[in-house]
Amino acid sequence: MALSINTHNQLLDLSSPKVMAIVNVTPDSFYTTWGNWSIDTLLQHVQDALDQGADILDIGACSTRPNHTPISANEEWTRLAPALQAIRSHFPNAILSVDTFRADIAEQAVTLGADMINDVYGGDNDSRIWEIAATYHVPYVLTFAQEPQEHILSHMLDFFQSRLDQLHTMNVADVIIDPGFGFAKTEEQNYTILQHMALLTQLHAPILAGISRKSMLYKPLGVTPSDVLPATVAANTLALERGANILRVHDVAAAKQAITIYSLTHKQE
Repeated sequence: MALSINTHNQLLDLSSPKVMAIVNVTPDSFYTTWGNWSIDTLLQHVQDALDQGADILDIGACSTRPNHTPISANEEWTRLAPALQAIRSHFPNAILSVDTFRADIAEQAVTLGADMINDVYGGDNDSRIWEIAATYHVPYVLTFAQEPQEHILSHMLDFFQSRLDQLHTMNVADVIIDPGFGFAKTEEQNYTILQHMALLTQLHAPILAGISRKSMLYKPLGVTPSDVLPATVAANTLALERGANILRVHDVAAAKQAITIYSLTHKQE
């Protein structure tokens, strides 16, 4: 089944996998730390990602890493607004995603130029975020981040089916599903989901995999996030084999190479 999403006044064809580049404008990301970042540094980072082949830029200003310290909506917007405005101004044709779980932030971001909403809590933190996606007709990334029951695969499938039905009833036409690696899951559950991720294809929705440099990779290896690019490529390749349409990554060039090699063995007839 050919999949696509309507974004930035264009149809993004997902028949070949795409790369979503992580753009964190926060000082407390688990991997990349911006600290006192500048607009010039940010724009160079974005330019590099686009040059390497990024299809979507996912801009986040509020860390959701494990044991993070929550920030206020005002602080999130203070970080996000100048970054989003600068990126949209300098890269008018780029597809921009806003990584937020707050409806008010999502709405402000969309009015400022964001093309889609990436909600890591699947509407559980602020259910009004679905209304924003419906009102502005933007794609919405639905993440499975609930505390899972004993049978995680059936729980995940039930979660997605129920919420897809609700979102489609609300006329949110383009919903991307994200199994939420690392969110409210044990290491074993993360790998169970990765092993059986092909089950999600029965939902006939685009699948986003966000595994890049996460603890499910570096903890069993006994290393740090900076050491697991090879493991990230391996995990991303497994995700592609199991139906991932979008890879959310820190390292765009490596992900594009993985997609190219994967695609050579999956040429359409």
